[in-house]
Amino acid sequence: MAALGAYRCIECSREAAELYRDYQRGVLRISICASIKDLTSITIHPGNKFAMDTEETKGTSTVKHKSCQKPVDKYIEYDPVIILINAVLCKAQAYRHILFNTKINIHGKLCIFCLLCEAYLRWLQLQDSSQNTDPDDLIRYAREWDFYRMFGIASLEQTSFLVGIFISLWWMRPEMLKTKSDFILLLKALLLSSYGKLLLIPAVIWEHDYTPLCLAFIKVFVLISNSQAIRVTLNLNRILPWLAIFFGLILESGVVCLVQKLRWDV
Repeated sequence: MAALGAYRCIECSREAAELYRDYQRGVLRISICASIKDLTSITIHPGNKFAMDTEETKGTSTVKHKSCQKPVDKYIEYDPVIILINAVLCKAQAYRHILFNTKINIHGKLCIFCLLCEAYLRWLQLQDSSQNTDPDDLIRYAREWDFYRMFGIASLEQTSFLVGIFISLWWMRPEMLKTKSDFILLLKALLLSSYGKLLLIPAVIWEHDYTPLCLAFIKVFVLISNSQAIRVTLNLNRILPWLAIFFGLILESGVVCLVQKLRWDV
């Protein structure tokens, strides 16, 4: 059995010691959200027949918080496509499953790929505005350097946005970000929830008159995903995450103005 707190209930965000218990021969027992002194589970038999099975350990300790008495993580039986659809719909349960009950460590690679997508979009817009069609090697080298420059600018703006969120959350709720692991978990949640930036590539490939509108919708979707990630990770209400995102956008806008003033984006 894993240590208490290794997992989270996707319904109420309570800590759980395990998601399921395997008794071999095709019998699994899915854990039910309960107190430390109550071990409640569902028995799964071949043929998708479910039976409720409740056990209570002996002890004199009292339960301080009532649990939701629902399966800790129903998504462990779901197909990854279903989980992805629920994540796209910004369901808190899907976010808790991904962040707390899985070992997904692609947030770094996903961040780099999203930045590459954004840099490519900016680089493409920069090339469209350029009238120079000289195929000289120096020109090609300059265009390649423009892409690296756009990647650096996109990275700087993304960093400023994240720093703004961390500063505002630390200022509003310092008790939520006490340890290094708290910062790492929140950073992972924010990077994973920015997966919507991958839609930038199809928006550019299928370019049409509504491309600016599509880009605006992608931006809004990413911000909504970021808000849900903050809310799920720190167990906050709906207002504080949006305040943190608003402060992050202000800091990001300041960096954008600085870049434009220094003419780095030209």
